[in-house]
Amino acid sequence: MTAPRRGLAFVLVGAVFAALFTWGVAGLPEFGHYPGPYGDAVVKAVTDVRHTTNVPTTIVFDIRGFDTLGEELILFIAAIGVALVFRETREEDADVVAPIADDELRLQGVLLIPVLAVLGLVVVAHGPSTPGGGFQGGVVLAGAALLVFLAGSWTAYRRLTPEPAVELVEAAGVGGFAVVGLVMLALGGAYLENLLPLGEGGQLDSGGTIALLNALSAIAVVGSFTLLFREFLTEMLTEEPRR
Repeated sequence: MTAPRRGLAFVLVGAVFAALFTWGVAGLPEFGHYPGPYGDAVVKAVTDVRHTTNVPTTIVFDIRGFDTLGEELILFIAAIGVALVFRETREEDADVVAPIADDELRLQGVLLIPVLAVLGLVVVAHGPSTPGGGFQGGVVLAGAALLVFLAGSWTAYRRLTPEPAVELVEAAGVGGFAVVGLVMLALGGAYLENLLPLGEGGQLDSGGTIALLNALSAIAVVGSFTLLFREFLTEMLTEEPRR
């Protein structure tokens, strides 16, 4: 197909897509006027039954908590798979080059490390009560650790994130999530049913088991992303030729 024909095909397909998109958006209800019964039922359950004020977090760790466990397993398997592939084709004692950065940028990065760490912890801790949660906060915490490499050195990052500890953190987060559900089964309840005091809505201790599962998800995300960062950086900075 010639370039003019490809351009014409792109324009036609784009026009059809734009028309369908506009048609679909025009049929949506007005903002704040959701007509379905399920959303109203979920909001009532979140505030009255679970004592939380963040609807998405309650959905993720309660209403569809079993699905969230599957998502964590996918992340766990993906991170472990990357590590296995890279370690199989890399010399264990290869020399690694330290990053090179401007001194002012290094200083700014170093100053940002504690800020990001505190921000990540706040996002995780307030997951049941405000926008955020374990997944988002876990990524922020992993990013704070990554700044140790960007603003410091590869050696410092390796010391901060030793492989055995990172793998243990990742496994503890995913395994702990599954164990919470098994504990409730052993007690005669439903899988991932609440087993802790619900607390008061808007407070850090609200949500009962939701807060615990939220924290365990953060641990799993920190471990998974840190493991991925470590493996990709090692692969990128390794000077040894590929086998």
